Amino acid sequence: MTQVMSGAGHHVDASTLLLQASSVTMRFGGLTAVNNVSLDVHAGEIVGLIGPNGAGKTTFFNCLTGLYKPTSGEVRFAGELLPPKPRLVVRAGMARTFQNIRLFHNMTALENVMVGMYSRTKTNAIDAVFRLPRHRREELASTERARELLDFVGLSSAADMLSRNLPYGDQRRLEIARALATDPKLLLLDEPTAGMNPQETRQAEELIFKIRDLGLAVLVIEHDMRFIFNLCDRVCCLVRGEVLVEGVGEVVQNDPRVIEAYIGAPAEPPADVPPPTAEPPASEAGKGSADA
Repeated sequence: MTQVMSGAGHHVDASTLLLQASSVTMRFGGLTAVNNVSLDVHAGEIVGLIGPNGAGKTTFFNCLTGLYKPTSGEVRFAGELLPPKPRLVVRAGMARTFQNIRLFHNMTALENVMVGMYSRTKTNAIDAVFRLPRHRREELASTERARELLDFVGLSSAADMLSRNLPYGDQRRLEIARALATDPKLLLLDEPTAGMNPQETRQAEELIFKIRDLGLAVLVIEHDMRFIFNLCDRVCCLVRGEVLVEGVGEVVQNDPRVIEAYIGAPAEPPADVPPPTAEPPASEAGKGSADA
């Protein structure tokens, strides 16, 4: 039985099945974006989802997180069927970031992280308007937890900065901190290193390992192959909305079908064109003419 150590010091059973997507299909009219895709993610595991542009990776993410209702198939989390509603998916224990950063740009970094906690608080509108004791207690606890998460992702000094004024790499980390604020068991990251320089990419890799060490599972979409194969325990490759291959990084990385999906197959001559015949050397051709 494989176990990992969580940040709280207790062991997490890596054999525990968290996410089970079974035969997920998503059609938009006559277009099939995701076709019969199945994927499992276990506790404490980092799983990569790769594929060329248009392979259906983000659409599959949207099906997992309730943004889309799959045409067919089902998504289960911790054994329970997930309803196609993002709010309920978050409460079940799944959180995500987006391919395009979606922060509240007129709010500070601290306030952005606190937004993620409102899915777990019990304060209602009346509590907030009249600042009743429950509201004050939860506001204080949320502020303290948000500062802890900013420190965890390396942004403690940026707590009071507007998110729009943060460097690009810091905005990516802030989005991860906000997702962690929902207290997830599984974190889904959609191209977390897109647009980053090599140093920022290394920092992102270290951060994801830190998240895994807390006992969380991570499912990540990425186009940076060096990043994904260094990071992940398993990798699943999608092509044209279907699973091409799934396995450990070394197996997927060396699969000729994956290489072909990214760089294409070598050109082959048409079957009805005969191969070119070798011409005789010039000396022999001249000799033949002289003999004639």
